[in-house]
Amino acid sequence: MVTSSVAPDDPAAHRGISRRTQSDIYRAGISGTRPAVPVAPAALEEAARKTLSAEAFAYIAGGAGAEHTVTANRAAFDRWQVWPRPLRDVSERDLGVEFLGTRRTSPLILAPLGVMELAHPDADRAVARAAASLGVPYTLSNQASLPMEHVAAAAPSGSRLFQLYWSSSDDLNRSLLARAAASGCEAIVVTLDTHLLGWRTRDLDLAYLPFTRGLGIAQYTSDPVFRELVRQRAAAPKSDASAVKVTPTAVAAALSIARKGAALTEGGRLRDNLRSPLPRAAVETFLDVFSTPALTWDDLAKAREWTTLPIILKGIVHPDDAQRALDAGVDGIWISNHGGRQIDRSVPTLDVLPTIAERMAGRVPIVFDSGVRGGADVAIALALGATVVALGRPYAYGLGIAGEQGVREVVRNVLAELDITLGLAGLTAVAQLDRDALRAV
Repeated sequence: MVTSSVAPDDPAAHRGISRRTQSDIYRAGISGTRPAVPVAPAALEEAARKTLSAEAFAYIAGGAGAEHTVTANRAAFDRWQVWPRPLRDVSERDLGVEFLGTRRTSPLILAPLGVMELAHPDADRAVARAAASLGVPYTLSNQASLPMEHVAAAAPSGSRLFQLYWSSSDDLNRSLLARAAASGCEAIVVTLDTHLLGWRTRDLDLAYLPFTRGLGIAQYTSDPVFRELVRQRAAAPKSDASAVKVTPTAVAAALSIARKGAALTEGGRLRDNLRSPLPRAAVETFLDVFSTPALTWDDLAKAREWTTLPIILKGIVHPDDAQRALDAGVDGIWISNHGGRQIDRSVPTLDVLPTIAERMAGRVPIVFDSGVRGGADVAIALALGATVVALGRPYAYGLGIAGEQGVREVVRNVLAELDITLGLAGLTAVAQLDRDALRAV
């Protein structure tokens, strides 16, 4: 953990973070204490694989199809190298950037990751606290394990965005956005690329989707609109077509759903939840309303009616879609292929970042993700035109290995490596990162 007298929201919070981080680690090593999580990205992932259940690791680490996109996202970074530039005074370095009208202490944000209870019982609370301790904005997932209000209460001083999966129920969308504003979120991130669930082979091999076990639907079961939809479904005539064969696995799934049913049965006992039709109706309702393949550009105008918060569109990869988003008046675009989880053999995001950045010409901020594993990756993305860079899987691995401390160390390590990369490239501010800092391979 970084020890510093500088508050996370102070503009100087991350100045010298690389020196402090290395000093903390090596000093602790004198007493035989090692970091809570591996520092190297590959070792971090392997440690998470050994720690998490097979289902949890598959869900977090897996990609679509044969996972060519996951590989391509990483390979895209291999096509760029950072120029070392010595003999420059880099004793003072500033990681700060402007994003959504606010000066941030670093260009890093945490991407929305759902079902974090698969990694750790504290789930989104732990992530929010870790992010807040380092002054890094956290994008709350629509598929969170805890209601957004609980996460906000766990880290009241943290900076938050809210990710919306556009539901087939406009009333539900409106309600979620109102709650996000009331929870202190600074912007709405509308995820566009999951109107159909990707062909995720690891999950299919295990026949495991956490939502069918009542996991990752807390934003829904805590929502008054969704609860009414559930009540209506539970009261409707039943069909035997949805009957499930009774097996030990089915019983375990029923128990999981029942435990999550407390929000729907006013905290009823587990025995009562097992008898109640509401928990299972909640899962079925979620599967019905989660997304809509009929979503079009015209529908996005509704979001302006539902919220006054800035709107960022996530899942932009094609330059023409970025231009259309700009023409539609959105407040930011998020270049992402969902970490390779939606389309196998998708275009890697880093390959299109320079073209999209050129088209946007600084008119709206650009958030970038997919394939980011360390601070040098962040530096490359910033040099190619990103305003801020979102970190995903690595912090989930940290959460699974060591909870809140694991998340904090992962994020700290990325910031520290970014700081070192900046200095060794002869630069003193993130704003100085551009194509001149890179060599194309």
